[in-house]
Amino acid sequence: MDDLRDIAATLDPMTCAEPADCGFDPAKLQAAINYAETEAETPWPRDLSEGLAASGDIEPPPWNEVLGPTKPRTGPNGVVLRGGKFVAAWGDVTRADMTFSIAKSYLSILAGIALKDKLINDLDDPIRDYALDDGYDAPQNRAITWRHMLTQTSEWEGELWTKPDLIDRNRQVGAGADNSRKGTHRDLQAPGTHWEYNDVRVNRFALSLMQLFRRPLPEVLRERVMDPIGASNDWEWHGYRNSYIELDGHKMQSVPGGSHWGGGLWISTLDHARIAQLILQKGQWQDIEILPSEYVEALRAPCDINAGYGLLWWLNPDRSYYSKAPESSFFAVGAGTSIIWIDPTLDLAVVARWIDQSKINEFAGRFMASIG
Repeated sequence: MDDLRDIAATLDPMTCAEPADCGFDPAKLQAAINYAETEAETPWPRDLSEGLAASGDIEPPPWNEVLGPTKPRTGPNGVVLRGGKFVAAWGDVTRADMTFSIAKSYLSILAGIALKDKLINDLDDPIRDYALDDGYDAPQNRAITWRHMLTQTSEWEGELWTKPDLIDRNRQVGAGADNSRKGTHRDLQAPGTHWEYNDVRVNRFALSLMQLFRRPLPEVLRERVMDPIGASNDWEWHGYRNSYIELDGHKMQSVPGGSHWGGGLWISTLDHARIAQLILQKGQWQDIEILPSEYVEALRAPCDINAGYGLLWWLNPDRSYYSKAPESSFFAVGAGTSIIWIDPTLDLAVVARWIDQSKINEFAGRFMASIG
């Protein structure tokens, strides 16, 4: 517990508490942690340059070219917070690791900052009204709104950083996904009428956000979110070697919403825990409003055509995403697998890294069994 108190001291204003004092059966909680740490490690190699191939997202040449840096991963690790108190930890929670698609949920947070700053008037505005390039001029793209991008219903057509949107057409995600048709032709639908998990489109969204702020997104995230909540200085958000544009006379690198082709957000479990607590507190940190509370509510509202997806966050209607987690839970998820699991009803946040995707639900069940 002394080690936990040392870690918790870095999480001000959160404090450390005994599991039993926060409603956990200590033995069952430890059993769930032992399962995550010793029985459920991802089969991905520690060398994540190889892990990109293990992800199932690998494409044929030349689409499979890795454009950003990679970093070896650490072992399974995680933290548990309840009621704003630091309850448990396992593994190395201070090392900044690749995060993969959890970065998409950070893009959602940045969209909330843009709304707060009135850089976006309404999520249902067409992005072409704000764009600084021709990426939304084509007939297929003209009606795409910010909400479409945030809900992965945009059907954006084009190429970005040498990657065409076709790469992720017919893509499936989740345990047991069949990606035999990934990258094959599919007739595009009107924006807002078809849901598809597409990294090229999310990267286009990230570029559009950078054009809004007229600053690199890592700078905005650090200044507006990470520094105010007391995050470490160890996190990094890497773009691709070819993802630079000229903006206001400055060369700026656009960052991706994942690590599908390398790069992406590299961050520690403890820093993820701060973000989880910020969301639990409806965007408030001490006496500072980081995000409007109404936006935090909106990010976990179900998309019109996919009840399991919010604004770049995964939802759990009818326990359809993880059957052993409560329906009130929602998640940021990255390949490999890493999750930020938030449950407002239970005032709970769990960050777990490098779990076998097929064993996350079992971990969730064992974890829930520890709550009295």
